[in-house]
Amino acid sequence: MNRKIEKILVLTIDFLTINLAWMLFFYLRVETGWFTMITSPDFFLTMGFAYLYWMMIFMFVGMYRTWFASSRFDELSTLFKSSFVGIFILFAIILFDDYRQQVPSTNRFIIFVYWGLFLFTVSTGRVLIRSFQRRLLIKGIGRRNAVIIGYNPKANNIHNTIHTHPALGLDVVAYVAVKEENIDKEYKGIKVVDVFKNIDKVIDLYDIHEIIIALEKHEDDVMMNVIAKSDEKNVRIKIVPDLYDIIGGQARTSQIYGFPLIDVMPQLMPEWEKKMKRLLDIIASFIILIISFPVVVITSIAIKIDSPGPVFFRQERSGLNGKVFKMVKFRSMRADAEKKSGPMWSVKDDPRITRVGRFIRKVRIDEIPQMYNVLKGEMSLVGPRPERPYFVEKLAEEIPLYKRRLKVRPGVTGWAQVKHKYDEDVEDVKVKLRYDLFYIENISLRMDIKILLRTIFVVLLGKGHFE
Repeated sequence: MNRKIEKILVLTIDFLTINLAWMLFFYLRVETGWFTMITSPDFFLTMGFAYLYWMMIFMFVGMYRTWFASSRFDELSTLFKSSFVGIFILFAIILFDDYRQQVPSTNRFIIFVYWGLFLFTVSTGRVLIRSFQRRLLIKGIGRRNAVIIGYNPKANNIHNTIHTHPALGLDVVAYVAVKEENIDKEYKGIKVVDVFKNIDKVIDLYDIHEIIIALEKHEDDVMMNVIAKSDEKNVRIKIVPDLYDIIGGQARTSQIYGFPLIDVMPQLMPEWEKKMKRLLDIIASFIILIISFPVVVITSIAIKIDSPGPVFFRQERSGLNGKVFKMVKFRSMRADAEKKSGPMWSVKDDPRITRVGRFIRKVRIDEIPQMYNVLKGEMSLVGPRPERPYFVEKLAEEIPLYKRRLKVRPGVTGWAQVKHKYDEDVEDVKVKLRYDLFYIENISLRMDIKILLRTIFVVLLGKGHFE
């Protein structure tokens, strides 16, 4: 199903079911006369408020994300948890309003009847629309092409599972082997079309949207090659794990009708945390810009007196999904620092750094203007440091998975900055990449707070690197 059509249908069914729940509750609470009423609320005004309230909560927890062969149970579980929190917020607001107006609250627990009606109507609507989507998938509408990496019993087993459960919406259209000797072999009429080194070409040729990696032991290099070459493609990657991976609990698994699969670098941050992270970025950057205004003025004057050139330094950096933006910093180097050398990394005790620049770098004042980038949404307070497009392309050729850093919004500070030193060579970049990938895998508000606290410690001791 087209994503726009899907969202329109989901929004429509939610509009109808949320308002139906309110109509039933309003009739029960007001029209029946079973409950004492001090004032009679306006029907349309309260219904409009209720709809907007629930729609905002649903958007916050990610209930309007694109659905594809996902578990209806998981969706209803999310609905239950989000509505449970939402109804308690409403209950607390009502109790507070009653207390403020000195009104008895004997009948306020009836709001939990509303919750029951709400759960029934909205969950029924969601189940109906998801069941409709599953029927479309079974009939061949909106299905996705999949390729299996590996040609072995493990790969054949997952193929069997997909083949016998058409509601998954997946069609295995090709195998990709590790060894060339397996090319042209077939299973259930599906051929081995190429080897893993050409996975990027196979993705384009067969319009692949799902990659399932089913390798034997000691083939980790194959896996890394596939992930690196698929990085910029619009594909989902899952790995069929070994029993050890499952028992050891080292991997987050999903299920295909009881068959465990590991999601490769999934988006672990829930939708509500994403929005909260962005909200915190906006609030914090705005406050920092206001509070630091006197420091900005004094620093600007010092830079202008110390050396010729502009106060601010703007440089192109690669942001979220590779989108280029101009990062703003206080100028800490000579204005012509790269005129002769071209793009190059700064190093510790760099001779191009000015006297004022050395001081503002040490106390991190040069980073303050980046709050403007955070406010605009080009950066976040916490994330992998943004690199220049020139170095992104250069490093991506040498380091597999380097462009994975572009999957999240870059940050003013990050896990790599509080754990490692200056980038002086490619080996330093490789070390920092491991820290960045660790952050992406474990991204959460808790992790961000931990990094911000460590950043304060690093700044006080004059360590770390935020180039």
